Amino acid sequence: MAGGDEQEEADLWFLPGPPAEEADLLPPLPRREAGAEATIASWRAAEAGAARALAQLAWRLGALDARLSFGPPGWGHRLALMEAAELSWLAGDRLGADRVALWVAQRVSAVQDDARALARAAWAFRRLAEGPGPEADLAAFLGRHEVDEAEDGEALTDRLAAWRELMAAAEDLHPVTRAALGYASWSLAGLDRGAAGRIEAAVVAARIARPEGARGLRFVPLGLGGAGTGLRATGTPAERLGQWLSGAEAAAIAALRHLEALAGWERAARAAIAGLSGRTPPRLVAALVEWPLLSAPMAEEITGVSRASVHRGLDLLAGRGLIREITGQGRFRFWTAAAGRKSGP
Repeated sequence: MAGGDEQEEADLWFLPGPPAEEADLLPPLPRREAGAEATIASWRAAEAGAARALAQLAWRLGALDARLSFGPPGWGHRLALMEAAELSWLAGDRLGADRVALWVAQRVSAVQDDARALARAAWAFRRLAEGPGPEADLAAFLGRHEVDEAEDGEALTDRLAAWRELMAAAEDLHPVTRAALGYASWSLAGLDRGAAGRIEAAVVAARIARPEGARGLRFVPLGLGGAGTGLRATGTPAERLGQWLSGAEAAAIAALRHLEALAGWERAARAAIAGLSGRTPPRLVAALVEWPLLSAPMAEEITGVSRASVHRGLDLLAGRGLIREITGQGRFRFWTAAAGRKSGP
């Protein structure tokens, strides 16, 4: 019978034979990446392990917010200029606050300055000092548009949406932790575009980190501590967050010290000019509190008094040792508050 069965199977010549074993040359199916939940969970665990450092930073930021709330409006302006200058180092631009101030005020640059670098720093200053934050409209905050970024891969709208989705899912994290997460995931979301992208990510993070209920503090300084420790953080989420908190605290301390020195100079300056008549000296003092350095044309525009009055006022303040001229030349001179390097540019 067995032979008969074999004969019958042989007669079924019209049916396909058994499938031959072939080498598997097809590419593997794409693997599902770890979801936002896993990423956020690792940052949540990092936050729990850094509770003490986070509380210490929150205390520093509260002190800085109180100082800014009760100080003159120019203090926030000045810190934003200084922070923008520090953030320029992320792009290798290495601008000083004085160069940024000149560009912002009058579009003045030195021969060795890169106009693109100054424009990036001026953008950072404006976004730090004024206007709505990135939460409402991230594309508008960045000033980036789909038509300007016609490149292969995901559209800008999709990349921004993916990053915003991650940040929304991390809503329960502390604002400082969310800022660190947002900064770390910026390039992973495809939003990094070289020098400009690194500065954009830092500015967005600085605004996101702002404590809830803050009145005077518009952004959390991240670069003022020197070398941008948190902005150059690497490693695991726990390591990144630890460096981020350390860098932000150093920056907050530097900002507090600067404002304290500046407040001391302002008190001394106003006492020294108390017996003078006229509106020019007090306005010049206020302008020097707001700007790291001042030229006669800048002072004329800021104070609203005549050029001749500005020159007389600057000479008067310099004669009393309240300001110092920093260029050492007869023309195109600039002055700064004579309160040591802490209140200078």
